[in-house]
Amino acid sequence: MRILTGATIGAVLCALPAGLACSSSPTSPSSTMSLPLMYQQFKSAVTVTVSGASVILTSKGVPDHTSPYWGVGNALYEAPQEGMQVNPNLIVSQNFVLRVPLSPAAATPSDTPLGAIGMALNGVALFNQYAAGRQPLTFEILSFDRYNGHPQQTGVYHYHLNPVSITSGNPGGLVGVLLDGFPVYGLQETTGGTPTGLDACNGHTHATPEFPQGIYHYHLTATVPYIAGCFKGAPGTASQ
Repeated sequence: MRILTGATIGAVLCALPAGLACSSSPTSPSSTMSLPLMYQQFKSAVTVTVSGASVILTSKGVPDHTSPYWGVGNALYEAPQEGMQVNPNLIVSQNFVLRVPLSPAAATPSDTPLGAIGMALNGVALFNQYAAGRQPLTFEILSFDRYNGHPQQTGVYHYHLNPVSITSGNPGGLVGVLLDGFPVYGLQETTGGTPTGLDACNGHTHATPEFPQGIYHYHLTATVPYIAGCFKGAPGTASQ
């Protein structure tokens, strides 16, 4: 098992099935592990490990942007925006570990759980469309900071919907990955325009910059389910 960070993923060889584009390094003949190119997009706060048929992503789970939830006195603290109803929790560093399939495949769709359903490019957890008790986010949204995130009771900062710190400069770009190994893209197509033909899981299949031969992928939407209505493939595991 080899530890790969955002700066070193380019040193791996490609040994994935057609459709999963990979990076390669002719100067590293001993590098026999492979990763889809999308993992190069993850920031340096995320460590990526290949272990057998799985990709393991680890991070501290904390945002790389300002928030009232850092607490007064923290260098990344900012005052709440107008209308925000700050919840009583503060951001706490985690040992966030995702294990996802290296070569994701469609399976019988399954429901997404409460808690982490994936990881954003900055290492922050992605949550589904529900508040505690699987209630709608109607009132909880009021507690989101201006980047659409907030921490829960144990300090796990997370996004339930569009993480604007990632999508603001590239509304159709890669956002992260879900537990089933399929990527998540923004509110637009990578070529522009609104995604069409999304299924019940909030995804569809076509080529993307990271997967030029095509892959199933999710899209953020402005309405429920926001990220994913279900897992298209068999999910891996998440722990904090």
